[in-house]
Formats: sequence, structure tokens, C-alpha cells
Amino acid sequence: MHDLACTVAADVVDKEVTIFADCVARGFTPLRSEIMAAYYVAERDATAEAFDRGLITQAELESKHAALACQLLA
Repeated sequence: MHDLACTVAADVVDKEVTIFADCVARGFTPLRSEIMAAYYVAERDATAEAFDRGLITQAELESKHAALACQLLA
């Protein structure tokens, strides 16, 4: 029997669950909430990686994060 330990860090899962729960609490369907949470996490991580690689400035990073939050909260 193989050990199927989770390879995703607990803090990553916790963040996505929090985003998912917030979406459901605001009235989105569970499927749409899951899609929105995944989109948010992917966009946030891609933006952070672009900043870390020097592809965007701190101001652009903050602007993209603010725009992403507005999209999620709209």
C-alpha cells in the first residue's frame, strides 16, 4: 500500500478554502465560487512570480492585486 500524503502546503489550502467560503457567503454558487477562488489564487501567484522575476514593478504588483480584489468583490 502506498502512502498518499498531500503535497500541497496547508497554508495554501487554508487560503483557498477561505476565499471559497467568502464567495459562497456572498451568494455565488459553490461551483462558481470554486472557480473564482482558483482564478484568484492563480492570478495572485502569477503576479507575485512576475514581481519576483523583475518583470513588473512594486507599483504594478500592488495595482494588479488591487484590481484582482475588486474583481473578486464585484
